[in-house]
Amino acid sequence: MKLKSIFTNSFGILFSRVTGLGRDVVMASALGASIYTDIFFVAFKLPNLFRRIFAEGAFTQAFMPSFVASRQKGVFATAIFLRFMLILIGFSLLVTFFPELLTKSIAWDWSDEQIAQTAPLTAINFWYLDLVFIVTFLATLLQYREHFATTAMSTALLNISMISALLLYMKEEPQTIVIALSIAVLIGGLLQVIAHVIAIKKLNMHKILIGGWKYRKKKDVKAEEKKFNKLFFPSMWGNSMPQISAFLDTILASFLLTGSISYLYFANRVFQLPLAIIAIATSVALFPMISKAIHRGDTKEAYSNLGKAFWLLFSLLGIATLMGIILAEPIVWLLLERGAFTVENTIQTAGVLSMYMLGLLPHGLTKLFAMFLYANHQHTKAAKIATIALVLNVIVSIILMNLMGVTGLALAGSVGGIVLFTLTVREVGTEHFFEIVNSKKLIYVILGLIVSAFILIEINNLFMGWIRG
Repeated sequence: MKLKSIFTNSFGILFSRVTGLGRDVVMASALGASIYTDIFFVAFKLPNLFRRIFAEGAFTQAFMPSFVASRQKGVFATAIFLRFMLILIGFSLLVTFFPELLTKSIAWDWSDEQIAQTAPLTAINFWYLDLVFIVTFLATLLQYREHFATTAMSTALLNISMISALLLYMKEEPQTIVIALSIAVLIGGLLQVIAHVIAIKKLNMHKILIGGWKYRKKKDVKAEEKKFNKLFFPSMWGNSMPQISAFLDTILASFLLTGSISYLYFANRVFQLPLAIIAIATSVALFPMISKAIHRGDTKEAYSNLGKAFWLLFSLLGIATLMGIILAEPIVWLLLERGAFTVENTIQTAGVLSMYMLGLLPHGLTKLFAMFLYANHQHTKAAKIATIALVLNVIVSIILMNLMGVTGLALAGSVGGIVLFTLTVREVGTEHFFEIVNSKKLIYVILGLIVSAFILIEINNLFMGWIRG
């Protein structure tokens, strides 16, 4: 396990997520948890949904094993790129001409007036998906060369673009602010593409793509394309499940009190920070190593990396979970409570955050164990597991939202995470899991977490006494 790659990736993601939190702080100050915040989040929801499916799962997990095994890497890569770009451009044109239908499918309970306000923004934001696919494609090639910094840090360009738009138009009407934000999304996406093109050029990987374009009609790559197709569609389905879950949460939240969508969004943004810099950073850094090891038939090295990564994630995610639950209100107060974001907004968001954080450890560890399913070309099994977790999540969400409101939606997500982790471990092999946890390290980590919990409780008492007087 290369700690340098993990920490490089973690630092880049941390930088991007910090700028993302900065963006949310400025957005909360400019718009608060208002109807206009909800309008932008709904307009950005679908391209962001597909961004997560492509960038954090489906494409990379299907493309990497196929690319590693390919004999004609340039031809194979070019063929896949052209196919996806044509499909996405066609889809984006369709959304541009019929944005109302798509917007209505996201926010079922909204009035015609709200749909009319949101539809033009949906059309603008959707083109970000085309840009982010280019970024994801180039990022996967960089991951093959075990270069992670560019991809990890490039999301900051999107955030910086949006922050600039907020600062420039903060004193304007809310309608103007959300339009400026939508245009800033496209500018940020274009900057991300440019950054990846520069990195590809520096690593001389552009020669692979140029050669692939020149010989793209070679027939001997057809078998590799078919193999990729068999991996991609189950991978896309499986990786869509948590994103669809979040998408459905937005729909369900639209039936609740005004601001519920925003509470979910802001709390999820905080939740995603430790998930990204710890779990996603580790899994992204290890995936090409594990794929190459399994392709060589060296399963011993692959499982050795899994064990080392498990204890790193278990310790860090455990501490992050305790912090997110115990210090939920101080965290939200520190990050968001200013301007139009009120004390009531803080309390509501903190409650949602606490429920999300219960699922941090299972969601994070699932990222790690799922790598083995994808590296072993078991994408269909991963998709079945994710589908079961989604169905259960939806059922629990409907039940808990009626009992607990918006916090129930977040708690249901954590329940789904536990189910997802349990089923994934069982499929990878419970014997491997018990081999890892059958160690004195488990006792030390648990004792450390108990001590950390007492310390964090005292810190929370001090903070709450200070900020609420």
